[in-house]
Amino acid sequence: MRAVEAGDVCRHSREGAFLAAAVALAALALPWLGYELFRLLWQPRTIGTIAIHPGAIDFEIFRAMLGDWFAGRPVYTGPKSTVNTYLPASMLLFWPVYGWAARSVARFAWFVATAVALAWLVRCMVRESGAQGKAERAFVALLPLATYPAGAIVGNGQSTLFVLALLLAALVTLRDREPGWGRDLAVALCLLFALVKPTVAAPFVVAAACVDGGFRPVVLAAVAYAATALLAATAQPESLPALLRQFLVVASHMPTHRGESNLHRLLGDLAWQAWAAPVSLAILALFAAWTRRHRRADLWLIAGAAAIVARFWSYHRWYDDLLIVVPLVALYRLARRSAPGDAGGKVAGALFIATLVFLLAPGGLYALPAPWNDVYRGVQIALWLAALVVLSFAARTSG
Repeated sequence: MRAVEAGDVCRHSREGAFLAAAVALAALALPWLGYELFRLLWQPRTIGTIAIHPGAIDFEIFRAMLGDWFAGRPVYTGPKSTVNTYLPASMLLFWPVYGWAARSVARFAWFVATAVALAWLVRCMVRESGAQGKAERAFVALLPLATYPAGAIVGNGQSTLFVLALLLAALVTLRDREPGWGRDLAVALCLLFALVKPTVAAPFVVAAACVDGGFRPVVLAAVAYAATALLAATAQPESLPALLRQFLVVASHMPTHRGESNLHRLLGDLAWQAWAAPVSLAILALFAAWTRRHRRADLWLIAGAAAIVARFWSYHRWYDDLLIVVPLVALYRLARRSAPGDAGGKVAGALFIATLVFLLAPGGLYALPAPWNDVYRGVQIALWLAALVVLSFAARTSG
């Protein structure tokens, strides 16, 4: 009888903790997303006397880039070349969202794509986390909404949210559906559109290629991507090879002096920018070898590692920190599935909490003054690297 009563107390206490955490996340998410939506729609330069980051900045950059591309104007050599760091295929893949002539139609398309992606991401995280009970499920559902990168994506009109949703959809489909052309075509289509942003997608594509059954859909996506690049190039007077050469010139300069918490920025700060491409390729090769060795490990261990590699391997800004919700799910699964008293589960749980705290809105990068914002980023990097170590160890022991 006493054991039953103790179990009831423990269960109610757990539900109460999740409910309190869910309320706290909601209290962060609602004003943060509301502010970022205001920034997107009204694009204010100040709030009172406080200057703020321009709203819809990426939305407008993408629209201008596509407008120039399909009008045959120079994109990689023109006056806006410093921000046009997307490959030719991306011009066609971006078009269904950002390419409409009317700004209102493009904004509606972006809202639909973002809302669908966010709803799917929330549903996927709740299902895959193993959360049970209303309070725990609400906590997991609110988790991505309360992060600063989710709001930054909304305020900037960025694409990272639906790119990440497509990548996870590809991996989950690869895991859950029976092998066949239907599955492979669905996975290839998700990967193709996710490759609109290769700096985010590449490690996930590598992971898909290296797990069992993933090679054929990745080949299909690669062929479709090449065809998309050829088709997109017809809108420009130069040939595709010439456009790629122009792109490489632009891309070789930007990543080494902009962005946060990535290897390209580190190499640029050390004046080793010439090593940026070789180092990135070496990291992808090492990750491919690791994934192939652990290809039968839990999907979320592989996806979590891919997300951390994606965050570090190339140029990124703070909105791309949304990638870290993937290792958060992996850590949560490890902690939840561990036996009581298991040291590995406790480490995963503690790391989950710490990583989440440093991902919550509004984030310290712009909210904290120097040098505390640098300390904040340093702690984040340490936590993400620690998560990579934990996930790698778990993959070694599970598959």
